[in-house]
Amino acid sequence: MRLAYFDCTAGISGDMILGALVDAGLRIEVLQTELDKLRLDGIRLRAGKVQRHGIAATKVDVVAAEGQRHRRLKDVLGIIDAATISGRAKRQAGAIFRRLAEAEAEVHDISVERVHFHEVGAADAIADIAGAVIGLEQLGVERVYASPLRFGRGTTRSAHGVLPVPVPAVVALCRDVPGERTDIPFELVTPTGAAVLTTLAQQIGAGTPPFRTRRIGYGAGARDLDQVPNMLRLEIGDSESSPQTDALDLIETNIDDMSPEIYGYLIDRLLGEGARDAYLTPVIMKKGRPGVVLSVLADPDRTQSAADLILRETTTLGVRIRRVERQAVSRRTEVVETAFGAVTVKVASYGGRTRSAPEFEDCARIAKEQGVPILDVYRAAASAEAG
Repeated sequence: MRLAYFDCTAGISGDMILGALVDAGLRIEVLQTELDKLRLDGIRLRAGKVQRHGIAATKVDVVAAEGQRHRRLKDVLGIIDAATISGRAKRQAGAIFRRLAEAEAEVHDISVERVHFHEVGAADAIADIAGAVIGLEQLGVERVYASPLRFGRGTTRSAHGVLPVPVPAVVALCRDVPGERTDIPFELVTPTGAAVLTTLAQQIGAGTPPFRTRRIGYGAGARDLDQVPNMLRLEIGDSESSPQTDALDLIETNIDDMSPEIYGYLIDRLLGEGARDAYLTPVIMKKGRPGVVLSVLADPDRTQSAADLILRETTTLGVRIRRVERQAVSRRTEVVETAFGAVTVKVASYGGRTRSAPEFEDCARIAKEQGVPILDVYRAAASAEAG
């Protein structure tokens, strides 16, 4: 299982998270391509190396066009739902914004629906949050852990006026989270950083399972502080102690009266909306008719939406649902360099052994672009060493 550990010695913010991910090996071009799928006008990423107390770090800025408007929760969720990013990234980004809305609603004593995002509703903040979940997914991270948070003191200016540091939304988000109040006179933990971490992290401040560090990244904050290097350290590694066990739902139905052309469309829809897997099994049904069993594996919170899609898009009259247990080995994605260019490979680890397989989509794209046989690209990627 691939883990990420955030060391929040100088707090955490959206731009620090993006910087740490890029510094740990996330390609800025890949992140930009994924963020373009949000269709937010004028959003560009800019990354560069900086020094913080003599330590090299990456500073990522989200550059937005002038005149970005503020949004309510339903507006932000609409942007996320309409994007062509993965189902997992949509769910995680949506969950982070819902958590932010709940914190703001608590602070202002209003309903979640009435929350009017200011700083966190602008396009650059949406890119921060979506970029964080996309980046973790691109690096194959399955579990997130973090050190205790460190908070600054003083005041900061916001759309609501002058606020105490940590700002009220951060205090609400970090209820029951281990942390330390420092004498550093700046805002160290931003609402965006607090929302991302408290939504995604399995544990904060309680240690991590044993894991082997594979990548290290440093994401720089905007200021160069005297008291501490203003950076977020990210360690990404693998825990191979035992297979990961998941409780999933298996949704199945038998179909014998539908055009075969529809199955490809249906499976793409199911996977795009968050199913873990979807596949077909040929069977002989009653009266000797050939048919197929459509099988879908989904997280329990996605079961009903998958069942609704099947009932709506196929000729079936019903589905069967049962809970199953899945054991999965640790897996991650790596980028290897070949004579044809960079290729993404999937790497699985168990019992101290690893195996890898090139991503078909990368191999197919390169083969088409360069006019070479796909098998040549595939063999080159398979023989390259993943880090």
